[in-house]
Amino acid sequence: MAYRIAVDTGGTFCDFVLHDESTGDVHIAKVSSTPDDPSRAIVEGVRKVLRERQLDARDVHFFSHGTTVGTNALIEGKGARVGMLVTEGFRGIYEVREQSRGFGKYIYDLNYEKSRPLVWPDATAEVPERVGAGGEVVRPLDEARVRAELERLRDMGVESLAVVLLFSFLYPGHEQRVAEIAAEVAPDLPVSLSSAVLPQIREYYRMSTTLVNAYLVPVLSRYLERLERNLLNVGLQPQRMFVMQSNGGVASFAEAGTLASTTALSGPAAGVMAACALGAQMGEGELITFDMGGTSCDVSLIHQGRPSMATRAKVAGYDLATPLLDIHTVGAGGGTIAWLDSVGSLKVGPRSAGADPGPVAYGRGGHEVTITDCNLVLGYLNPVFLSGELQLDLQAARAAVQRQIAEPLGCSMIAAADAVIRLINVTMAEAVKAISSQRGYDLRRFYLVAFGGGGPIHAGRIALDLGMRGVVVPEYPGVFSALGLLLSDVRHDLMRSRLKPWAQTDPGEVSALLGELREAGAAILAREGFAPAQMAFEAGVDLRYRGQGYELTVPLARWPETLEDMQEIRRRFDDLHEERFGHRADDAEVDWVQARLTAVGRVERPHLRRAERVLGARPEPYTTRRAYFQETGEVDVPVYLRQHLSPGMELTGPAIVEQYDTTVVVYPGMTAGMDEWRNLILRPDEAR
Repeated sequence: MAYRIAVDTGGTFCDFVLHDESTGDVHIAKVSSTPDDPSRAIVEGVRKVLRERQLDARDVHFFSHGTTVGTNALIEGKGARVGMLVTEGFRGIYEVREQSRGFGKYIYDLNYEKSRPLVWPDATAEVPERVGAGGEVVRPLDEARVRAELERLRDMGVESLAVVLLFSFLYPGHEQRVAEIAAEVAPDLPVSLSSAVLPQIREYYRMSTTLVNAYLVPVLSRYLERLERNLLNVGLQPQRMFVMQSNGGVASFAEAGTLASTTALSGPAAGVMAACALGAQMGEGELITFDMGGTSCDVSLIHQGRPSMATRAKVAGYDLATPLLDIHTVGAGGGTIAWLDSVGSLKVGPRSAGADPGPVAYGRGGHEVTITDCNLVLGYLNPVFLSGELQLDLQAARAAVQRQIAEPLGCSMIAAADAVIRLINVTMAEAVKAISSQRGYDLRRFYLVAFGGGGPIHAGRIALDLGMRGVVVPEYPGVFSALGLLLSDVRHDLMRSRLKPWAQTDPGEVSALLGELREAGAAILAREGFAPAQMAFEAGVDLRYRGQGYELTVPLARWPETLEDMQEIRRRFDDLHEERFGHRADDAEVDWVQARLTAVGRVERPHLRRAERVLGARPEPYTTRRAYFQETGEVDVPVYLRQHLSPGMELTGPAIVEQYDTTVVVYPGMTAGMDEWRNLILRPDEAR
């Protein structure tokens, strides 16, 4: 017998999926997160799953994990003490960054402050060396100075080293020699080379990304080592152990431990990949993911079956330039706190009660009103939660809403709770618009894929307000991101900058550079145990119009061999630019900025079973519950158990569907049906 286990760590709960490869059965579980040491909750959950299914731990051969360890270390400032070596004369790059303040709304923020630097000036050392813009050595590396500076940083107590030398992406030899000297001076010191972490142009972004990597490597590697040791103590001996990356793929524990910057968005990435797989099953390519957990809501757009990607993002205020899924996050989760400001206006978020102490209704010491408390007061949630594993205190939630919100505002308890939910829905709807309609996409073509513990509660209202096609609620929405870990291939992104005019570039030069990247990617996959037949490679080139400060990646179906191939790539760039920005410049000069290649290790996908359609069957509610809706006021609403629903059945809103890991709210004006994959599809009534 063979089983797979996937674990997604969230702010409130850890989600577990156990997949039986012989039958296709899926078993799910949740345990409360342990923020002080996330591995404790993982070990507890693994033991729980094995106990509930009466399994031998040795039957589990595959383990995959989505982690927030890196993200939390950045947010909380709990990474390693970092030292940095830079080219002499370029010490101020990190302090200056791009400019004195941020872009967008930050330009007008009088209280704007830069994020805390990951390395301080006294821990930044300059070393004499210089590589020219063509990759030639202009000034040899002063090894004596390197050794002296490394000894100084070691004596300061530096725990991790970042090496960012000018034009190292063209000639990495100097950085590699620094690493060799560091291994002699401080053998246990982790070293992050910019030529390995991000070998591309733009000194600041290369430096920031390398510093993030150096800041996180000791934290993540220690965590993964401890987790692996604890899992072995439980009896697990999986052949493969993976960690989710920000790019939508997984990496082995060993690779993730050395390139920790690639896991900064590990948590939400798995849900996006699960939604891509779900869309492929349904034959739907236009989706927007809506992942609402305990502390945040993450949204991302899938167009023509492919997730939106970005090559640059800010995480906790720090710039990253590694390829990653384009995920927009807002502080809106079940634990998000509602409060009144100094003039008595109602505010919701971004502070969260998290897992500890949690909402008032959890009875763990939380005393501030949260979204979960308001959903409970409005009747959307059952006080008996997680099949009885968690009892929600309805009276405590009502008292808190009444005392903290209703009385100061001079309204009823129900009106106060509804106002809180309306505000948080607006926040999440704006997040959806930010990645869709504000970029030119027509929301009427998209389904909202709702998952996470809170997504299916709120998604119906947001879809109605935004005029979307409807909502898709997967079979296991509360653990959907964990399921996505079982559906994700291993992915490693490699890149190399080559700044030159495209018209003067020989197709052989492009293919040769891609060949070098392919060879490096194949070596990484081979170290992770993949045979050549299990490998795939996705290539692209970054192009831009002459004078632009940004570029677009043009995917390559095949590598260029002729002048006609190069001209076709140019035409595709013009088309892509017009699609993205609404205009093109066919006569303008185009520059080649860099080559990209993604090395993919194909992981065998688990077999998920279809369900038979039941014709003529009518679902029966198991109870009714008093709930409040804007259209109806307080009414008695039928409550269904999801396990009693079958493909072919339909529900008319208002209605509530309960299951172990979440609650689905079917709002007035919507109809819900189930497809052959046991997804609930909520659609607006035709009259609307």
